[in-house]
Amino acid sequence: MAKSKVLASLRQASRVWAVGAIHGELEKLEAVHDALAGQLEDDDRIVYLGNTIGYGPDSTGVIDELLRFRCWFLGRPPFVHPENFVCLRGAQEEMLQRLLQIQFAKDPEVVFRWMLERGLSATLQSYGADIDDACNRCKEGTLALTYWTSSVRERLRGHPGHDTFYSHLKQAAYRDDGAVLFVSAGLDTDKPITAQSDAFWWAARSFEDIDQPYRGFQRVVRGVDIEPRGIVRTPYTLSIDGGSGRGGTLLAVCLGPDGKVLATLEA
Repeated sequence: MAKSKVLASLRQASRVWAVGAIHGELEKLEAVHDALAGQLEDDDRIVYLGNTIGYGPDSTGVIDELLRFRCWFLGRPPFVHPENFVCLRGAQEEMLQRLLQIQFAKDPEVVFRWMLERGLSATLQSYGADIDDACNRCKEGTLALTYWTSSVRERLRGHPGHDTFYSHLKQAAYRDDGAVLFVSAGLDTDKPITAQSDAFWWAARSFEDIDQPYRGFQRVVRGVDIEPRGIVRTPYTLSIDGGSGRGGTLLAVCLGPDGKVLATLEA
């Protein structure tokens, strides 16, 4: 497959650690990172399966921790290629990016309240944004709302590295041997990997219908489940969602070359 700006290829990977939806739970992420640091091997890869922010109390702290751990991970000898550490875009990150253009929505107040109910409220609070002010701006018109979204952009930029983090998220990742595909929530099995677009974070229900290898991939792994059920295996899929940010735990699994679970971490 040709090199892509939105898809990450895990080259010559032996083991891959996949981290489920974090949803703003900093302490859980720190605990998983502490455990992970003691188990990493030189040629391991890490994929964070999206939804790092939202619902939980500290989305900004989570991004800071991801940036810190990335520096440590890539700085280990011998040289570790940057593409060995991958963060995917999930529904939470997508909503945050769409928020920054919400002034162009047909009914911005309806869209805004829909996103608030689905985790965005906690993210905005973590960045110190005034949600009530945004609701009022929605009623005042496009210009007033544009000023508000500009203020949110400035808040993102006020946290070093955050703006860059969000702009470099990948839509999906895959082992270059074609064995395993990593997504946030799901995919449309009728479309090739390069034509999925936002199906990767909105097509969660269709994930349950995968009953054969998708486009040659022997297993599809996702990090968020509509009903967090922990680790759920089928012959062709793997869900990793302990309910972090929603009263549950954060899960990470180590996968072998064939997608088999070799180890599990939970916090």
